[in-house]
Amino acid sequence: MDGLKGRLKQSLQLRLSVALSVAILLVATMSGTFSYLTAYDEALDLQDNSLHQVAALYMRQGLAFRYPDSAHAASVDDEETRIVIQYLADGQSVSHADDSQLPLPIPGSVADGLSTVVVGDEPFRVLVRTDAAGRRFAVAQEIHSRNRDARNSAWRALLPFAILFPILLLVVANLIRELFRPVSTLAAMLDTRDDQDLRPIDEHLLATEIRPFVQAINRLLGRVSRTLDAQKRFVADAAHELRTPLTALSLQAEGLEHEAMSARAQAQMAMLRRGIGRSRKLIEQLLALASAQLAEPPSGSVSLHETCRLVLEDLMPLAEQKQLDIGLEGDDARLPMREVELRTVIKNLVENAIRHAPEGGHVDLQATQSAEAIMLCVLDDGPGISPQAWERVFDPFYRGNEQVGEGSGLGLSIVRTIVQRSGGEVTVGYADDANRLGWRVCLHWQVAVV
Repeated sequence: MDGLKGRLKQSLQLRLSVALSVAILLVATMSGTFSYLTAYDEALDLQDNSLHQVAALYMRQGLAFRYPDSAHAASVDDEETRIVIQYLADGQSVSHADDSQLPLPIPGSVADGLSTVVVGDEPFRVLVRTDAAGRRFAVAQEIHSRNRDARNSAWRALLPFAILFPILLLVVANLIRELFRPVSTLAAMLDTRDDQDLRPIDEHLLATEIRPFVQAINRLLGRVSRTLDAQKRFVADAAHELRTPLTALSLQAEGLEHEAMSARAQAQMAMLRRGIGRSRKLIEQLLALASAQLAEPPSGSVSLHETCRLVLEDLMPLAEQKQLDIGLEGDDARLPMREVELRTVIKNLVENAIRHAPEGGHVDLQATQSAEAIMLCVLDDGPGISPQAWERVFDPFYRGNEQVGEGSGLGLSIVRTIVQRSGGEVTVGYADDANRLGWRVCLHWQVAVV
C-alpha cells in the first residue's frame, strides 16, 4: 500500500488514471443503479399490462373457461408462471385455502382494478373487472414469479454496463498513456544526448501546459552553455598565455647548459629542463582538450590505417628507447573525424601504452570493421589498472596511485572528448582478462545503416 501511495504522489499519469477510473466507476454505479430500478419497474408494469390484456381478451371475445381437475392441473400447470382467470364468486365456494387448485380462494371483497391479495400465504397480483353480464372476474399472477422475471430483465439491462465499463477503463488508460507519450519521448531523447550537447529542446510537439517548464529548461541550458563556453575559452586563453613564457624559460635553460657549472648545478638544471618539458606537455594537452571541446562536428572522414602509421612513425623513437615491439593489424576504415583529431586520439593512447609497457614489451594496435561498427583497440602488457579506477581514468589530471613517466593525466580525457563528439564511445579493461594484466583501450563507432 505504501508503494502505491508513493507512486500516486510521484506520478501525474497514475493519479490522472486513478481519478478518471474512480469517476467512471461512480458514474457507472449510479447509472447502473438507475437503469436497474428503471428496468425493474418497467418489467413490473409490463406484467401488469399482461393482466389487462388477458382481461380485455376475455371481455372482447366472450370466452368461456372451465377449471381443470386436480390431477390434470398437477401434470401441466406451472404455478410460478401461470396467469389465472376466474369469477370471484367461484372462489367463495371452494373448500381449499391455498393456491394448489383452481379456482383460487380470492375474497369477493377485492375492489375493481389492480391490487395485491394474499392467497394461502402466497401474494398474488390481482386485476378485478366486470364483464358485460355483470359478473366480476379476476386475472391473477403470483408475485414471486413476477418479481423474479423483473429482476432477470433488470440484470440483463445492466449487461452493457458490465461489458463497456472495463473497456472504457482500458481506453482511458491507453488514451492517457498516448497523451503522455511526447513527454516520455522527450525524456528518452535527452537521455541519449551527448554530455556536451546543450541545444534547446524542441517544445512545439508538447502540450501548452508543459511548454513553460520546457522553456525554463531551455533557458537553464542556455546559461549552462554560456558558462561552459566561457570556461573552455579561459582554459584555451590561459594555455596560450603560458606557452610564451615557458618557451622563453626553455630557451634560457638551453643557453645555461653551455655555461660552466658545478655538478650539483648541472643536476638541478636537468631537473629544471624536465619540469619545463612537462609543463609544456601539459599546456599542449590543455590546448588540445579545449580545441576538442570547442570544435564543430566534422564534415568529412579520415583513413584509420593511414593516421595510425603517421602516429607510429612519430613515436617510433620512444618505442625504440624501451625496445618495444609495436605494430598495427586489422582492416582499414574511414572515420567521421578530422585527421588532426584522430592523430591526437591515437597519439595519446600509444604514448600511454609506451609509457606503461615494460622494457622489451609489446604495444599492439588492432583495427576491426564489421557491418555494425568500427573498432580500434590499443593494448600493452604493462601492469594494468584496477577495475575500481577504470572510470576515473577519464577524469582530467587523474594519474592513479602509481604515476609512471611524465604524463599529465589529460590524455584519456582528451581521447574521450574527441571520440564522443564524433559519435563514438571509449571502453577500457585488461589486455589479458584471465591473468588480469596489461591495459586495453577500445574505441567504438557505430556504422550508419543506409
